[in-house]
Amino acid sequence: MPSQLWPYITPGIPDELFDRLPGIPLSQREIRLLLIAQLRLLPDTVLWDVGAGTGTIPVEAGLLCPGGRIIAVERDEEVANLIRRNCDRFEVNNVEVVEGSAPECLHDLKVAPHRVCIEGGRHIQEILQAVWGYLLPSGRVVATTASLEGLYAISQSFAQLQARNIEVVQSSINRLETRGSAQTFIAVNPIFILSGEKLD
Repeated sequence: MPSQLWPYITPGIPDELFDRLPGIPLSQREIRLLLIAQLRLLPDTVLWDVGAGTGTIPVEAGLLCPGGRIIAVERDEEVANLIRRNCDRFEVNNVEVVEGSAPECLHDLKVAPHRVCIEGGRHIQEILQAVWGYLLPSGRVVATTASLEGLYAISQSFAQLQARNIEVVQSSINRLETRGSAQTFIAVNPIFILSGEKLD
């Protein structure tokens, strides 16, 4: 359902429309579009977003899945409140924010997910192993990383979990910006987006 701040049915909310906190990561618009495409959401999807940061994915998914339920997991109270503020800004009312550290807090989540988004994190292998146990059959996990070590860790975890239909995308995005009197293209930091499905 569109909001007054973003009245469109397409995803891709501009970054500047989100409330921000210094040092808290934000999935930039173009990365978000790739990530949402890999999630393959349905109108009634239950999505867990683990390490939800600014809350851009929960907001976009909440708007795209009006009959769905989005659970944003964030360990820091101030950041969790930021997610709530962004949901309020976009009139999204199907997002539940859970304060806690993954994977320990995951057993408190009351509804099993069809989709899980894991946005980085130091314990990504542990988190992947944990969410896989909760993931519904035919469910899908999408994980992101900016490092080679993270790429290896996620790939290794998918192999151990016997994930199927694995896809890996690396972004290569440039944005037009004005620098002085000239317009030039500035690269957005590349990121790996990995996805896999649980078919049993």
